[in-house]
Amino acid sequence: MKAFKKRGALTHFQILSEISKQDPHIKQKDLAKKLGITIQAVSENIKTLIELGYITSKDGRSPYKITQSGIDKVKRDAISLRKYSDSVLETMNHYKTIWPAIASEELKKDDIVGLYMDDGVLYAHKKEENATGVVLSDAEEGMDVSLTNLTGIIDMTVGEVTVINVPTIKDGGSKSCDLELIKKVYENGTNSGEKIDKIAVAGTVSRAITNKLNMPIDIEYAAPQATANAARKGLNVLAICVGDMSKAFTRELENEKIKYNIIDGGK
Repeated sequence: MKAFKKRGALTHFQILSEISKQDPHIKQKDLAKKLGITIQAVSENIKTLIELGYITSKDGRSPYKITQSGIDKVKRDAISLRKYSDSVLETMNHYKTIWPAIASEELKKDDIVGLYMDDGVLYAHKKEENATGVVLSDAEEGMDVSLTNLTGIIDMTVGEVTVINVPTIKDGGSKSCDLELIKKVYENGTNSGEKIDKIAVAGTVSRAITNKLNMPIDIEYAAPQATANAARKGLNVLAICVGDMSKAFTRELENEKIKYNIIDGGK
């Protein structure tokens, strides 16, 4: 689309088109409304078009008359735009939406597979599931596989989040934490008795606590957003955060309508 690469070229095309097909007495305010730009922008573009010899006008005001040179330009630009649109449509007609998954067994091209979530990861296998897809290319077990024609609903429950709020360093940090309580929460799981799948930390004190209790850290950076994302994929998350950092977690979880529980981790 070389014709529209220059700044303002598309606006020039639109103004010339409107002048050529509308009443030559069309007002600048009407052009501005049609094109979604300011009257000042219309005025400046018309001034440029007059200087280029594409339209004529008395004192830069209506009535405007498109010149032969202007007509030729509109035709050239319209053809260029049509060719570009046709190429986009042709691409879209051949475009397939492709989804990635992990092959839980060896899969062949054109296999119809069932899709399921496990530990937050989408898997594909030859067994029947509520959601299905078609394999686009061969894949080995454990490798990524490209899928298309996804149908149905993937069986997946939203996880729960347990937020443990611990003291800041000014309030004693890890020394003021109830480590036994935190360990018990981790071992006992969520309110509904489900096991904890991932641990998120926010703040240095939280890291020190997980180190002391030999707990793995799965989520550390952008922890509130990552925690909500993990829960959406069916994972239960234990989030240990310092002081007011808990507000970022609860705000994110409430926005995503994810069930959560807050526990005071201080002594």
